[in-house]
Amino acid sequence: MVVERSVAEVMTAPVLSVAVDTPLQEAVKLLSEHHISGLPVLDASGALVGELTEQDLMVREGGFDAGPYVLLLDAVIYLRNPLEWDKQVHQVLGSSVGDVMGHHPHTCSPDTSLPAAARQLHASSTQRLFVLDAQRRPVGVLTRGDVVRALAAAD
Repeated sequence: MVVERSVAEVMTAPVLSVAVDTPLQEAVKLLSEHHISGLPVLDASGALVGELTEQDLMVREGGFDAGPYVLLLDAVIYLRNPLEWDKQVHQVLGSSVGDVMGHHPHTCSPDTSLPAAARQLHASSTQRLFVLDAQRRPVGVLTRGDVVRALAAAD
């Protein structure tokens, strides 16, 4: 029965990963060649520090948007918080995974029940959960497709 299964039983392992300093083009090739939509980003010790997704790449290719502004006496007043610009500029001009990645990947543990993981995938509107060990190192990845395959295989 699917309800009694854990994430460890249906996750995909091993999981491909990249480092913060991996050149962006190298990571894009991994995504393309392996037909996946996201990669965990690891620090030097192998711990998860971020996630590179297709969505991050869309932001990069979409370019920088300064947002709405008004002109007042030959001055330009931007109506968007300029602190947000820094992140967008790094994403658009970045050349390494660390410049473009998201810093809040969705995770779970191997012993998480499959229904709990499915709820988390749905609630967070994400495509994947990185399955982490006690040292925050990825041991697998659970995708929406993994959940669907587990449901299809249930008697």
